[in-house]
Amino acid sequence: MKRRSLLICVLILMQIFVTGCWSRRELNDLAIAVGIGIDKIGDQYQVSAQVVLPSQIAGSKGGSPQAPVNLYKATGNTVYEALRKITTVSPRKIYISHLRILVLGEDLAKEGISDVLDFMSRDNDTRNDYFIVVAKDARAEDALKILTSLEKIPAVRLFSSLETSEKNWAPTSTVTLGTLITELVSKGKNPVLTGVVIDGSVDEGETPKNVETVDSPTELKYSGLAIFKEDKLIGWLNPEESKVYNYLTNKVRSTVFYIQCPEGKKVSLDVFEARSKMKGSIHSGKPEITIEQHLESDLGEVQCRNLDLRDPKTITQLEQIANKKVINLFEATIKKVQTEYKSDIFGFGEIIHRSNPQAWKKLRNNWDETFVNLPVSVKMDIKIRLLGKVTNSFLEEAK
Repeated sequence: MKRRSLLICVLILMQIFVTGCWSRRELNDLAIAVGIGIDKIGDQYQVSAQVVLPSQIAGSKGGSPQAPVNLYKATGNTVYEALRKITTVSPRKIYISHLRILVLGEDLAKEGISDVLDFMSRDNDTRNDYFIVVAKDARAEDALKILTSLEKIPAVRLFSSLETSEKNWAPTSTVTLGTLITELVSKGKNPVLTGVVIDGSVDEGETPKNVETVDSPTELKYSGLAIFKEDKLIGWLNPEESKVYNYLTNKVRSTVFYIQCPEGKKVSLDVFEARSKMKGSIHSGKPEITIEQHLESDLGEVQCRNLDLRDPKTITQLEQIANKKVINLFEATIKKVQTEYKSDIFGFGEIIHRSNPQAWKKLRNNWDETFVNLPVSVKMDIKIRLLGKVTNSFLEEAK
């Protein structure tokens, strides 16, 4: 009897203290944002939220046609205030737990992004698996207005396109919140972010007509990497220079580049493996960097008519041409970043730190000045493995 009474008491206490999901949120009370854009308007922050319309995504029939997303925006003295203020125009509270892309306006990025990152890292609703990009020559708000084809939700399209282009093209780079903050607080490496460009008219891009034609009048595309010094945007790398950055940071999984044949036409090389090894050393108290870059490639296209690809000497000649071209690109890009931007985005400081911690203690406080004149030598090893389904081109026979 006593045991039964004790069990009843325990069950009663459980009913009191176990109240279910105390932090639950009803779906009907939330506006799910998949894209957030942040701009600086004067001394205030403008937050734009791209919100999914479930009824349009599901393809409900009847009624007037409607875009699959809505864009709500508000301004405030802080990012958090602006986000909450959106409730004055949105019937539901903005929920950012399913965020896919965070777009920063270029003007905001030039002033500094620390305040934005503090909010994003502090907010309990957000996860850290979304990508962060900069709207190049544009506002973040405008980048989130553009309707896109193939993917109904523009923010999801931006996320997927960036992920795919990094894997298959290489001049873009996926950066998450954790990576960005780590590089911002590091003394030996400054961050970069991929730039998103609005190609066309914003007014046309935000209308349903933009996705009703085969060739959309306005497109969102990724182009180049934004260079930061501390938390401020200071310049851009073009796509070829951006590819060098990704080679040096071992982010290239697959890409394509071309070389000139002796006769002037082109050969495309399909890079399927890239390995970069950077070494730091101290000579006479001064730091030096050595880069060893190895590329494995296949022939993807041959426009030249006088190449005998069955001759191993021809392949060796093409490899030498490729080595020379890529070394020149590496050296020019590194020199440009050193002299024009003076920002160590490659992580040379981290390399010196790992190779000689004692020397780094003396160098770290003035690393920006040291980086400008840092000697960097590049060694390139490019191999051509496969020729494709054919050896010599049929163009040779046609001639």
